[in-house]
Amino acid sequence: MQIIDNLKTTFSTGKTKSIEWRKSQLLALKRMLEENEQAVYDALKQDLNKCQFEAYVSEFEYVLKDIKLFLKNINKWSRPRSLPTPVLAQPGNSKLVPEPYGVVLIMGAWNYPLQLVLSPMVAALGAGNCIVLKPSELAGEVSKLLAELVPKYLDASAIQVYEGGIEETTELLKQRFDHIMYTGSEMVGKIVMRAASEHLTPVTLELGGKSPCVVDDKTNLKVTADRIVWGKFLNAGQTCIAPDYVLVTPKQRPALIEALKASLNKQYSSEPKHSDDFGRIINQRHYQRISGYLSGQEDKIVHGGELDESQKYIAPTLVLNPELTSPLMTNEIFGPILPIIEIESMEQAVDFINEREKPLALYVFSNDQKTVEAISQQTSAGTLCINDAVIFMVNHHMPFGGVGNSGMGSYHGQWGFDTFSHLKPVMHRSFLADAPIRYAPYTSLKQKLFKLATKF
Repeated sequence: MQIIDNLKTTFSTGKTKSIEWRKSQLLALKRMLEENEQAVYDALKQDLNKCQFEAYVSEFEYVLKDIKLFLKNINKWSRPRSLPTPVLAQPGNSKLVPEPYGVVLIMGAWNYPLQLVLSPMVAALGAGNCIVLKPSELAGEVSKLLAELVPKYLDASAIQVYEGGIEETTELLKQRFDHIMYTGSEMVGKIVMRAASEHLTPVTLELGGKSPCVVDDKTNLKVTADRIVWGKFLNAGQTCIAPDYVLVTPKQRPALIEALKASLNKQYSSEPKHSDDFGRIINQRHYQRISGYLSGQEDKIVHGGELDESQKYIAPTLVLNPELTSPLMTNEIFGPILPIIEIESMEQAVDFINEREKPLALYVFSNDQKTVEAISQQTSAGTLCINDAVIFMVNHHMPFGGVGNSGMGSYHGQWGFDTFSHLKPVMHRSFLADAPIRYAPYTSLKQKLFKLATKF
């Protein structure tokens, strides 16, 4: 594929290794966003009916924050990192030298179509790579906007946008890259990994899964409800780290449901269909998928349930104790439906979580430190967030990534820089001294001296 050959040629010149070049591209990306802010909001509105506040917080400003963090720290992160050198290798020194991989492929997801393309790109650029950006074709307006703007602002010899659907993506994945990052579903993640294996290309996979939310009897119920509602129904539930279901005791369940209802009415009004702040499902296929999860659950719906196919609207919906074998509980929902499952104790909550695949995020709402510690120590998740939902994403100093079926690898801040860098170990020896004990012929004395030396 010609564009990849061209990028490889650019990389071979060493152009992208220059810190000044990297900074210039990050500044150009910042300028691209700032000069086209309204166009970004318009595209997100058309694709997802995303309100401007959500678009600003979760997409626009999110990427700007990434850029500013890299501009501030790129000099430091790019320096060699000193390592200890053992006695047997003295005199000498050891270090890790960050170097870019080469040509990397970044495949973004449609639910945050700007952030999930540009945030990884910031890391890949900061590390000094050439880049192929593959926006999601499902968010067509954002994809078109990126294809239009990126060549105008960024170095086209090093950064290319590649649009297209399944056919084009399949062809792209046949090419040899030096690193691939994919954000999206587990199913497609497996396809990406299989394609990468043909060239032994390293991958970073940011996937999803069913992120549990545990509500203890000892919690601030009003604040808990507000934070769950915000995290769950942000972007109409189309968030990979949104709470997928809630675990709560029978004692706390009635009060929790009432608190969730009150918060929903407060945040989106009693008619969320007419709220300017509530989004829409990305396309008809996903609308049919999500609305289908409510089939057979009608008698378990305790709030919401309204549907409007013409608008791809699904109301914020609470479902009490659905069948655990139903699609609602076996598939990642990725939409505005929140199952509430009764469990008898926090111990049972732990068992419930551990019986399923490791989630991308795990949420615990509790004022009981023993409960928090027990769940933290006895479960595994990409990220644990205590007494809030989704908000951990604003901390760019924390790595973000999955574990098990929810993904592999991580990024954000220095973690992103390291993901798109090969940390090359370098040892530099001096000729001034040389220990003869490692050379044949070997003697018992040499062995004793070697054992002594390896203690230090």
